[in-house]
Amino acid sequence: MTKTHELKILPRFFKEAQDGRKYFEIRKNDRDYQVDDYVILNEFDEENYTGSKIAGRITFITDFQQQEGYIVFGWMPIPLRFVQRGDFGYL
Repeated sequence: MTKTHELKILPRFFKEAQDGRKYFEIRKNDRDYQVDDYVILNEFDEENYTGSKIAGRITFITDFQQQEGYIVFGWMPIPLRFVQRGDFGYL
């Protein structure tokens, strides 16, 4: 079953994703991430959420040469409104 994961992301990494240069995340695999799950990356400045968000769909996962319990997942951006509404039929 597809899940939606809400994640914090620091501003320097958020900007790279927002500008289309960073479509991967290195994360502790404590959420059982799966291909086709959705992520909402919430910009977090180490004290507060800024209100900026990006949504995506996980397209690839690997643990190759990662620390124990960590993965890298690739994702592609999708409109946030589709994730918030749960309207995934277009994908």
